[in-house]
Amino acid sequence: MLTMTDSASTAVNDLAAQAGVPDGGGLRIAESTPESGSFELALVPSPQPDDAVVENGDAKVFVAPATVPTLENLTLDTDPNAQGPAFVLTPQA
Repeated sequence: MLTMTDSASTAVNDLAAQAGVPDGGGLRIAESTPESGSFELALVPSPQPDDAVVENGDAKVFVAPATVPTLENLTLDTDPNAQGPAFVLTPQA
């Protein structure tokens, strides 16, 4: 299952707070339909019924059911070289 670093957790919480996402909401990841191999990220107030939920502290990431196998052995982290919030996926150790 996807895991999340503390840095990514802080970024998700910060983005959700700035966007006014209610408690229980978080970042949703789904595979992009038009572009195979890319992902759509969205701040949402709650998960979809079949979403997998990844938590790190108060931060929540919801993974669309079709995307779970793709992200199974990856870790969500922040990109330290990006200007502004950016996420990267890396293989789990």
